[in-house]
Amino acid sequence: MFWLTLPFLFQGAVMFFDEFYFHRKRGLPMWERIGHPVDTFSVFVCYGYLLYFPFNLSNLYVYSGLCLFSCLLITKDEFTHTEVCEARENWLHSLLFVLHPICFLAAGLFWWQGVLVDFLKIQTLIILAFMAYQIIFWS
Repeated sequence: MFWLTLPFLFQGAVMFFDEFYFHRKRGLPMWERIGHPVDTFSVFVCYGYLLYFPFNLSNLYVYSGLCLFSCLLITKDEFTHTEVCEARENWLHSLLFVLHPICFLAAGLFWWQGVLVDFLKIQTLIILAFMAYQIIFWS
């Protein structure tokens, strides 16, 4: 199951490049300064849910709903991104859109199997720290 950590690492690398290259290069308007931490919070809620609720069918339905909401939420800016971002940044976003549900699926498998719980805890803390960075840096 350890190989299922790879999508998280790849997602982190892509997100790092998006944030520290493209966002710094073009700057973020107010709607992104607010919207990006909201997106990150939706991921935090999904991973946090796994840490506080045991795996069962009812909780799986809730987790699936949270993940679906997050997957839809992160696409909210793409209508505007096509106007303000260069093609390479939009391509990077497409990678993130593919990796987002894959990471949720991998996290759900860890939860179901009761494995790599420490990895999920660390991932949740990383997401929380990234959200704090987004709020503080872009304020």
